[in-house]
Amino acid sequence: MLVGNGPQRVGAQRQAQRPGDGVIARLLLPLQLVVCAAPSYIARHGAPQSIDALAQHRCSGFRHPGTGKPMPWEFAVGGETLARDVASVVMTNDVELEANAVVAGQCIDQLVGVTAAPLVRAGRLVPLLTAHVTHHLGLYLYYGSRVAQPARVRAFIDLVVERVAGNAEWVLSVQELRRFGR
Repeated sequence: MLVGNGPQRVGAQRQAQRPGDGVIARLLLPLQLVVCAAPSYIARHGAPQSIDALAQHRCSGFRHPGTGKPMPWEFAVGGETLARDVASVVMTNDVELEANAVVAGQCIDQLVGVTAAPLVRAGRLVPLLTAHVTHHLGLYLYYGSRVAQPARVRAFIDLVVERVAGNAEWVLSVQELRRFGR
């Protein structure tokens, strides 16, 4: 059993391997990529009005833990996903440290929705460039065939599906994103 980033190609550096024969991939929830800043950052530096305007802002980057390479930011543009390298003043491979830098008003960053959603709802972050939020990634649960599956494995799968699948707590709705309209 494995939890991972979906069985589809998701960008230049975000590619998960397809599960083997007999392995079931269950989508638990979409993973949005949301550009965010703290209200204090916006008060000091303003908010970018376009993807190109990010070049004039203090942006943070995420370094892929496996390869050590910076991850490009990904944007929904015209029905496709556009990967863009963004110059970074801060670079980390720790999601919590990354979010803390944004909440502290030090930079703008593209955060995964499961990190961004609670912080946006608490007023600690503001989503930016909301027309370009992507939803092409997903959190998947991989498991073997249902045939001859031990009861404890089935119970775990049921628990994960019950607690995570479709949970709106970790996804910003279209209405929430429209409210910010930046």
